[in-house]
Amino acid sequence: MPNQEYFVELIKENQGILYKISSLYTNNEADRQDLRQEMIYQLWKSFDSFSGKSKISTWIYRVALNTALLFVKKDKRKETAITFDEGKLPLIDMVDNVMEERIKLLYKTIRKLTDVERAIILLYLEGKKYEEIAEITGFTPTNIGTRIGRIKMKLKSQIKHS
Repeated sequence: MPNQEYFVELIKENQGILYKISSLYTNNEADRQDLRQEMIYQLWKSFDSFSGKSKISTWIYRVALNTALLFVKKDKRKETAITFDEGKLPLIDMVDNVMEERIKLLYKTIRKLTDVERAIILLYLEGKKYEEIAEITGFTPTNIGTRIGRIKMKLKSQIKHS
């Protein structure tokens, strides 16, 4: 049986991960809450299997992203588009309206990416190294580098045409 107090502390320390992922993969607050609850449940179920071979945050990202992708797959029957409410994310406090508009455009464009591309770019924007992104997603670091390059080009192209 997992140590409940330790688990609760880990969830509190890493709640930002769950918040960001749930915000990128759901349409509304009710779905975000459902997804976060499901992520926590899946983390609890697999907590005993965490071997410590990777950082705890890497393991949390992996479980949370897999849960989100399954959640989206189930939800696609109900709705085809996933929206992202940039106003709900704790983005950087900025006074510069031009920068705010650029960030909104970036997130709007990220919403158009595939589920896997969104996961990779989220981790990249979090400052994760290719090796850690590879560990979380199951791709090789070389493949991650290639995918990030392609995602960047795709985002640039879409933003240029906006």
